[in-house]
Amino acid sequence: MQRHSTSSPLLTLPGAVPGEGVDEGVAAHYGDLFREQRSLADGTGIVDLSHRGVITVTGDDRLSWLHLLLTQHVSELPPGQATEALILSANGHIEHALYLVDDGTTTWAHVEPGTQGALLAYLESMKFFYRVEVADSTGEFAVVHLPAGSIAPVPDGVAVRETAYGRDLFLPRADLEAYAKENGPAIGLLALEALRVEQHRPRLGFETDHRTIPHELGWLDTAVHLQKGCYRGQETVARVQNLGKPPRRLVFLHLDGSEVHLPPHGADVRLAADGPEGRKIGFVTTSVRHHELGPIALALVKRNVPLDAELMAESTAAAQEVVVEP
Repeated sequence: MQRHSTSSPLLTLPGAVPGEGVDEGVAAHYGDLFREQRSLADGTGIVDLSHRGVITVTGDDRLSWLHLLLTQHVSELPPGQATEALILSANGHIEHALYLVDDGTTTWAHVEPGTQGALLAYLESMKFFYRVEVADSTGEFAVVHLPAGSIAPVPDGVAVRETAYGRDLFLPRADLEAYAKENGPAIGLLALEALRVEQHRPRLGFETDHRTIPHELGWLDTAVHLQKGCYRGQETVARVQNLGKPPRRLVFLHLDGSEVHLPPHGADVRLAADGPEGRKIGFVTTSVRHHELGPIALALVKRNVPLDAELMAESTAAAQEVVVEP
């Protein structure tokens, strides 16, 4: 995966502990995970997401062109209205997740760290005769998240996605350090991840694998418009929606709080009744420690797993809550 070449300047702040894997370019936390979660829940602080990819699209045809490629209806997207969209393979599997806003002249999207190169190459290959210009703007702009209820200002001229969960700013990268100093405290990514898991929101590369379709994760509700066609993979979306059921479903897990160890991404999920040698029925996608709920996780399990079944995530007992109906 392609990543932005430099670490965030906010990693030099006191207590900063770098993230891991695709999140290595920003702070996982600044020394007090639960305090940082409470700050976010209270609407204070900023989260450094400057490792995420930023793609910009300009030109008169940008929205009508994107409408042909994305799962979302964006041909008449009003300026300032945030939305989410996916790009699927020909077989309907999720390849990219875009978090979009249009400011009237430019469509801005932030994407998972390291995915912007492949996304840009795909978009470039689909330009044909449309009046559009596509750019990887990761080097010039840094994504900063303000939690819901934040009173931190949005600087003039900065594109912003406002959702029920907060605001995502496309801040000039050169302004990141000064903005954080004025509007902090800086909050680590793990705090935002804990709230994401609590809110049952999927993340590409965590809740997805090479065969995930949108129906399995609840992305039909936020990132797919079921009344539009004209995009790659649409036939699969329509067929599963109208005629069948997805093979797997996302679940929310309450993990046994007495366990010190959190089951990692990819850990096997089994029926508790079958014991540790039982048949694998799914895998943990994200596990976190929440300041109120304790250890929690998201997992992808087979659709026919009984809703009341007690589960085991690796060696940890887990009670499931329905996210996607079977």
